[in-house]
Amino acid sequence: MALSRRQFVGGAVAVAGATTAALGTTGFAPPTGFAPPTGLTPPTGSAPHAGLTRPTDLTPPTRPARLWREFEAAPSTHPQIPYVGRAGAHGGARRAPRPRVVADALTHGATPDASADSAPAINRALAEAGERGGGTVLLPPGTYRIDDYLRIGHSGVVLRGAGSGRTKLLATRHLTELIGPYGSRYGGDKSSWSWAGGLIWLSPRARHASLVAAIRDRAWPFEGWTGNRRDEWSTLTTVRPGRRGDRTITVDDPSALRPGRLVVLRLADDAGHTLLEHMAGDGAGPQAYLWDDKTKLTSYVPYEWPVRITAVHGRTATLERPLPLDARPEWDPRLIAGAAALTGSGVVGLTLEAVETPQSPHLLDKGFNGVTFQCAYDCWAEDVVVRHVDNGFGLVAASACTLRRTRVEGRGSHHPYFCREGSHDNLVEDFRIAARTVPAPAGTQLHGINVEGLSSHNVWSRGVMETGTFDTHRGMPFANVRTEITVENDGRHGGDASAGPLYGARFTHWNVTVTNGRAGLVKIDTVAPYSATVGISEVREFDQIDVPDFTGELHARVEAYGSPGSVRPVNLYEAQRALSRW
Repeated sequence: MALSRRQFVGGAVAVAGATTAALGTTGFAPPTGFAPPTGLTPPTGSAPHAGLTRPTDLTPPTRPARLWREFEAAPSTHPQIPYVGRAGAHGGARRAPRPRVVADALTHGATPDASADSAPAINRALAEAGERGGGTVLLPPGTYRIDDYLRIGHSGVVLRGAGSGRTKLLATRHLTELIGPYGSRYGGDKSSWSWAGGLIWLSPRARHASLVAAIRDRAWPFEGWTGNRRDEWSTLTTVRPGRRGDRTITVDDPSALRPGRLVVLRLADDAGHTLLEHMAGDGAGPQAYLWDDKTKLTSYVPYEWPVRITAVHGRTATLERPLPLDARPEWDPRLIAGAAALTGSGVVGLTLEAVETPQSPHLLDKGFNGVTFQCAYDCWAEDVVVRHVDNGFGLVAASACTLRRTRVEGRGSHHPYFCREGSHDNLVEDFRIAARTVPAPAGTQLHGINVEGLSSHNVWSRGVMETGTFDTHRGMPFANVRTEITVENDGRHGGDASAGPLYGARFTHWNVTVTNGRAGLVKIDTVAPYSATVGISEVREFDQIDVPDFTGELHARVEAYGSPGSVRPVNLYEAQRALSRW
């Protein structure tokens, strides 16, 4: 539906008011030339689709969705829709913490005129803040050349610019040059910088040091929450049987538990792969699926889900979020200490721009990557733009993190957003993937908003994708939500065959406008088990066409097909947050 000039200007005025209100509560400056997705101005020389708007800007919602009424009656156990109402840092808090200022990068030697390498000074300031127990490091307005990558390795440390339109980091070198080739654990010449690492890299200091050392020794580094050292982590207690959606669990020994402690729920698969079947929704289709030869997928189990304890009474522990899966005795459910996660750290109010180089051939990325969170919990990025990057924003074994008002733009990216290695309960909202500024070189590939590796309960909300796709990248991610998004669906998904199914159960796409009529990875009722597709554009299959991984009835639901934005609630995540019982 085309917008008249009156409608377009009216939407822009409304957005300006909303942005001003937001600045009054958060203190974050918006990116230069940036408004939240409503009423976007097409970039100079862009294709007609560049002025995309969210579905709710086009069609006012007229009726409550039948699936929503069902969900309200059983929010923790609905068969097609996951509960994600507490996704994001600090349970989805609308305002990020603002730790006190403890350092200014200028006093450590950073130069805001790009005349010298400021990375050593900024890294010194970040390390000093961490050693002092946390705090904010300021980057005043200017352009800072960085010839190294920036590391946030202590909890409670925030790198804060003056706004993405006022503070710029100009990155001159890539991660292959700075650290070394990061090969694939599956052999071949693939570069793992295609899906890992960032020029701003938030990861616990000890974990990060061991990872870098392994890369330089040409050994496979520690990944995931316990990664390739799963047998080295101490068990805090075993867990009695529980059901998906339970907020309380019964444990055998509560002595190591206390309110506020971050623990990891560990569920091991059994010889019959009944845990993987459960992630796919159980039933005849998953039971008939051949799991044993999916070696990449089976390397992702045990399933590890970080969560905070909020209360302990006797042998009963209350969790910050409801159980994502059943805890059955055959899966040896237990709480473990896991790795010491980075918590309470963030990046705010800046642009990270890499020197413009052609995009690399597929899977040979050199590592001009943006911002990556690894082994992080309750961390965030807000008002951050990345430009001319191989990969934009990364979540690698990261949980309960928020990316808010972020944007990927420039010459085109392999993964604008990637979410992998058991990343759970993250929130990406008010995001934009801008149309590429140069044609894609031959041999390159574009994905979009990626999720893989048994990652679950993540949310992508209120987004505009002028390019890319809903990249479900095998590795059977499950129980994820994409809602209130407009997409020019021109990307392709990836995924090795050994990574198994594209989708597990309870994948939901809710109010999605597809501007070019391409169905792939948006209309998912024919490929995803126990899924919900609600309020999406009328689409057709072309280009990359997928077939179901599971045989028989998929138990998928479709509602308001061809009418994006026509049903209430407009935004599934926001509606779940508002449920009073939670």
